Amino acid sequence: MWTTLESEEQLAAIRQRSFDHPVVIFKHSTRCPTSGMVKSRLERSVSPEGWEFYYLDLIRYRPVSNRIAELFGVEHESPQVLLIRNGECVYDESHMAIRMEELAELS
Repeated sequence: MWTTLESEEQLAAIRQRSFDHPVVIFKHSTRCPTSGMVKSRLERSVSPEGWEFYYLDLIRYRPVSNRIAELFGVEHESPQVLLIRNGECVYDESHMAIRMEELAELS
């Protein structure tokens, strides 16, 4: 399900691909139990067909997380999910409000 997001260079490709299909970025803190629960819940859910899903370990790659906030105009939170469409963040949510069903409704 996940493509690992490890570099700021990947963000340009994500932005470009979002013109063809929705791209989801999940920012995960490996130190946070809530983040672990949300990640597990996402992985057990049926994901919308044709979407790309990226996973960012924001403890390990904090500069990438900071760049996401700048690039897409969102405030940093953890856990956090962003839906990128046509080069822009069209939806973001955090903590226990993150649900695959809600993302799917935006398709």
